[in-house]
Amino acid sequence: MPTIDRIQGYADELTAIRRDLHAHPEIGFEEVRTSGIVAEKLAQWGIEVHRGLGGTGVVGVIKGRASGGKRIGLRADMDALPMAENTNLKWRSTIPGRFHGCGHDGHTTMLLGTARYLAETRNFDGTVHFIFQPAEEGLGGARAMIKDGLFEKFPCDEIYGLHNAPELELGEIAILTGPAMAGADFFDIRIHGNGAHGAMPERSKDAVVIAMTLGQAIQTIVSRNVNPLQSAVLSITQIHAGTAYNVIPAEAHLCGTVRAFADETRALIRERMRAICAGMASAFQVEIDADIRDTFGVLVNQVEQSRVVEDVARTVVDPAKVITRTRPKMGSEDFADMMQVAPGAYFWVGHDGSVPVHNPAYVLDDKILPIGASMFARIIETRLPAGSHA
Repeated sequence: MPTIDRIQGYADELTAIRRDLHAHPEIGFEEVRTSGIVAEKLAQWGIEVHRGLGGTGVVGVIKGRASGGKRIGLRADMDALPMAENTNLKWRSTIPGRFHGCGHDGHTTMLLGTARYLAETRNFDGTVHFIFQPAEEGLGGARAMIKDGLFEKFPCDEIYGLHNAPELELGEIAILTGPAMAGADFFDIRIHGNGAHGAMPERSKDAVVIAMTLGQAIQTIVSRNVNPLQSAVLSITQIHAGTAYNVIPAEAHLCGTVRAFADETRALIRERMRAICAGMASAFQVEIDADIRDTFGVLVNQVEQSRVVEDVARTVVDPAKVITRTRPKMGSEDFADMMQVAPGAYFWVGHDGSVPVHNPAYVLDDKILPIGASMFARIIETRLPAGSHA
């Protein structure tokens, strides 16, 4: 594959960086070591470094051969997941309950590879902002950086991001114009009933029974309220209640997520969830609190920037392996919130291995590191061509 030779020459160093990050995973807003390594590497390569945006976020700034007026942002996420790793890798996680199970260690490393290359070559005109974002996994890292003035301090005329994709083959790159990833809400529903002895249920207002009834009821929202032509998902992913075999608990807690490609669909689901919770509370004579939070926006790839990714991908991988007719993903990505401020595109880079992300046995293929770094670098050299502002 025609990755950039200079970046391919960094492959061993990039692999070492990635595996070190993998062995020392940090979850959202706790990426102290990771962001420190990022800042150190950027400074080592002569790149202007800014720390502390959105907590542990880092932004590197580099100008090309001529200043130009255009500014492009490249973004990578840094956080790991609060889950255990189940691999036998020599560089597996050394921190219990922390695992780079989504490949953000790879994304961070790819962007570092791009930064080094562009710092050494400066074969572009304009300004590049390297955005290393904390807390992508549902904690609002993108919004935290935006709130801290990311785009006021580092304006971007367009912005690009990527994600590894074990469901694709090594050397494949996918880009989908328009809505590409669903918007998401997270929810916590807390039922406050009355506890009792397990042998005397008539003296309780059984939070477990109410939770089971409520869980089944809200599963009808999508099938009986949402237009079948509008994709949507409502999933209960956690149930917490009880501490003993012979005690009916007074409290129960349901957690989960809502996904949809239209904001009005998500609003409808929120309204129906709250209405059903209120009805259940009245029927069972208990209190039910429904906290439903807008967590990610819908990720929308703009036409112009998507075409840029497609054209660049054909110079980095086999043109036959550039996929443009892929389906939208029900998964979510908080890069969507950055793309609501600056037009951009988000694409996927395939690699060997079939274990999906967020699985304890997931393994990132290090062979994609030069591919992702080359993609970012070629986007800059294409959109900010050297000599255009001579």
